[in-house]
Amino acid sequence: MNSICILRLSAIGDVTHVIPVVLSLQEQLPGIRITWVIGKIEAKLVGDLPGVEFVIFDKKAGIEGYRELRRTLKGQTFDALLHMQVAFRANLAAAVIPAKLKIGYDRSRSKDLHGAFINRRIAPAERQHVRDCLASFLEPLGLKAAPPRWTIPLSEADLAFADAHISPDRHTIVISPCASHPLRNWSAERYAALADHAIRTHGAQVILVGSPAPQEKEYCAAIEQGMQEKPVNICGKDTLKQLTALLKKADLLVAPDTGPAHIASAMGTDVLGLFAGSNPYRSGPYNSLELCVNRYPEALEKFAGKSVETARWGAKAEYPGAMELISVDEVCQRLDQWVTSRRNREPEK
Repeated sequence: MNSICILRLSAIGDVTHVIPVVLSLQEQLPGIRITWVIGKIEAKLVGDLPGVEFVIFDKKAGIEGYRELRRTLKGQTFDALLHMQVAFRANLAAAVIPAKLKIGYDRSRSKDLHGAFINRRIAPAERQHVRDCLASFLEPLGLKAAPPRWTIPLSEADLAFADAHISPDRHTIVISPCASHPLRNWSAERYAALADHAIRTHGAQVILVGSPAPQEKEYCAAIEQGMQEKPVNICGKDTLKQLTALLKKADLLVAPDTGPAHIASAMGTDVLGLFAGSNPYRSGPYNSLELCVNRYPEALEKFAGKSVETARWGAKAEYPGAMELISVDEVCQRLDQWVTSRRNREPEK
């Protein structure tokens, strides 16, 4: 096998889960030519991974996006396509990618006519984390599933940006409060109370981050205004790479089910995830699942009348009031436990 194309356009969290697949392919098949068809924003995070040719697909370009993809790949035929996205838009993209073998999801995880665009499926697996699911795409190739190992290239300028915002003499806690779906968001008032607790009780530095989108800037501003202590608010002032560097150097990230949680986990930073609308054991920060506050079972029962056992794996509980099931006290308590654990892990000076 000489060439493989990966199709995973979005979102940020899922794209980070593809990184181990790339690294494992390069390790198991030295010299393999890898092409990754990816979204514009996501390419800003991983588009400089060594040994990978990136083809940016503009999903907002309509039919012209598919024509451009076809033109870019003209004359190429891949030995295999890893079709890692089930949305119909991605299925249409898969149709114009020339590959002998097209690997996709098993029947239970397929939708939007996904099966019509593939000729081989990954093995079914119950109650699997998204990362482990994507890792299994290598198995139909006769390879081992990708182990949980990450790298995201960062420049010296990115790292310098992080150093300029982090105090080395105390814990740095980053809060990334906004998810892509507003019903996954904890309230600004509760974040403010948590941030004040972190500063007063533990002497922590608190940094607020988010995209330049007006609603995210307003959210971070509301947290800052609701606090009695003073955070560092850089919402909208960093790039994806600068954020990644910041998360790499920070001690802890607090976030709901959102892309930065997966970036932080990939960079080896602890994540205190806040989950009620979705199941952390399916889509939470892979290396910090036990640190998450998990009110998903209660939300599922209260708003959908189902249990984790009876609901479809991956079912959402994104209802108004779901995130209110997470109290300030329990998040503060989890933070306290993390500080104690961190202190016990740090070598004596």
